[in-house]
Amino acid sequence: MNQFRLQATLNQLSAVRYTPVGIPVLELGLHHQSEVIEANLARQLQFTMDAIALGEVALQLADLPLGSELALQGFMAPRRKDSSFLVFHIQQAQAYYAGGATVVV
Repeated sequence: MNQFRLQATLNQLSAVRYTPVGIPVLELGLHHQSEVIEANLARQLQFTMDAIALGEVALQLADLPLGSELALQGFMAPRRKDSSFLVFHIQQAQAYYAGGATVVV
């Protein structure tokens, strides 16, 4: 099963483009920072990664300001057919705003 969940900050956002058949596509940059326990030791994680959203999710994410806190779900896939570089494909997202407001996109 290929299922991926991540909490991250939106740090890059491209303009929405459209596929030849009219599907909206949005490319994003994400930043993640957390602490996990591995082998009974605390490990600090900090990384950036590329992500992509298609369809209605792309249109809704396109309006978010940089710095938005996101809870994301989707899957990982190669950037291109024979590539070893992975990209996070976002299928569901929640954005968190100051004051505790949550917006599901």
